[in-house]
Amino acid sequence: MHLELRHLRSIKAIHDNGGLARAADALNITQSALSHQIKGLEEQTGVELFVRRSKPMRLSAAGQRLLRLAERVLPEVEAAQAEFAGLRAGRSGRLHIAIECHACFEWLFPVLEGFRKLWPDVDVDIRPGLAFDALPALAKEDVDLVVSSDPEELPGVTFTPLFDYSPVFVAASAHPLAARPFVEAEDFRGETLITYPVERSRLDVFSQLLSRARVEPEAIRQVELTAVILLLVASNRGVSVLPDWVVREVKYSSDYVTRPLTANGITRSLYAATRAEDAEKPYMADLIRLARSEAERMQAA
Repeated sequence: MHLELRHLRSIKAIHDNGGLARAADALNITQSALSHQIKGLEEQTGVELFVRRSKPMRLSAAGQRLLRLAERVLPEVEAAQAEFAGLRAGRSGRLHIAIECHACFEWLFPVLEGFRKLWPDVDVDIRPGLAFDALPALAKEDVDLVVSSDPEELPGVTFTPLFDYSPVFVAASAHPLAARPFVEAEDFRGETLITYPVERSRLDVFSQLLSRARVEPEAIRQVELTAVILLLVASNRGVSVLPDWVVREVKYSSDYVTRPLTANGITRSLYAATRAEDAEKPYMADLIRLARSEAERMQAA
């Protein structure tokens, strides 16, 4: 039996409208064409689909079976068609995000809350487990956007600047280095450095300072949460280096001090890496706009 969607639509229309004439009007076809279609379907199945002696027309047992199929299949087809139409119009899509910047969650969540209100039909997800293989995952379309501070020359990938930040030294106000106007790589010798649990190459303190100077702290303690890092620093259990926007409230606390790294400070940039064909999608442009606005708000606080 060759069953088509139009057959299911016809069966449902006749049932819903109680006859061929009104069903044909609803389907925008002639009554003759509808009657011919049903007759052809009955010839294929070898059974009657309607009890024609009754008024209004009533489905036979076989017709009821096809009606149940139509009621199950047609809504799924219509939902898929609406989704495809939304994709073509740029109203819907998928936005799965991988984050190489461990400290970025605090900044990103308000961004996504604003994005959700603007684009409720875009499927948003965060994939922190892909942090160390994020850019290959972007190329393989496992994710759609990567937040990174390390742009690379990759075919088909666009890096859009989001905002600049400065990694700063954070210590307890009673720490000996608190009296310095700035700190240098050599100052970390003999210190316990408290970091996020990520590879050294992803930590600004190593990639921009310590590795270049071939300086090794006395110990490294890895901590997942920024709040716990600050608690340990305040207790003089170690020192840390964090983005300036993460520790914006520390400057109002007498428990901590923040100091530039080197006399001139260090400036880094955060980027949104996307596939080139996705960069101009309206919802992607809105996410980047919201990300920049939230960064400006946090840095001004």
